[in-house]
Amino acid sequence: MRAISLYSSATLLPQTVPHDVNNRCVLVSSSSAVIKYQASPTRRRSLRTSNIRGAPNLSGMATETRNLQWTIAPTSVPVRVANELLQAGHHYLDVRTPDEFSDGHVVGAVNVPFMLRLGPGMARNPKFLEQVLAIFRQDDEIIVGCQLGKRSFTAASELVSAGFTGITDMAGGYAAWIQNGLPST
Repeated sequence: MRAISLYSSATLLPQTVPHDVNNRCVLVSSSSAVIKYQASPTRRRSLRTSNIRGAPNLSGMATETRNLQWTIAPTSVPVRVANELLQAGHHYLDVRTPDEFSDGHVVGAVNVPFMLRLGPGMARNPKFLEQVLAIFRQDDEIIVGCQLGKRSFTAASELVSAGFTGITDMAGGYAAWIQNGLPST
């Protein structure tokens, strides 16, 4: 498997993909190549499509040219930044299980579990997107958090892919929130 990471001071943003300058864009190929780049809020230029529909021309850099598609990944912020965003009016979506949520959570959090306990294991909540849409609008500013930051990043990525435009992932999760002495119930 090949993985190529590109981080450029001149941001490469495809014209064919809706984007927010704070989002990371990831080019994923089903034939084993992964190309990542970080969007910069200060400099942006458009890409030209080369021989691949929707794929960027990366100026001669090694790329896989078969079966490419774009995925937008959400921005991740540290817990202190998440706290500032909450104070500025963002909503908090806690994607932990109901049991984890009842053990303590960020003040004002709404719980919609991304994963559900099934016997000894966990399974994805098949109604996650439907439940989130029942509570939030797609343009709401939402911070997504879990216990350690893994589920929230996956859930936030799914929300971004579903068309939510104001999604921010909280890196480190509730454990980091508590460790930093931030308000919880």
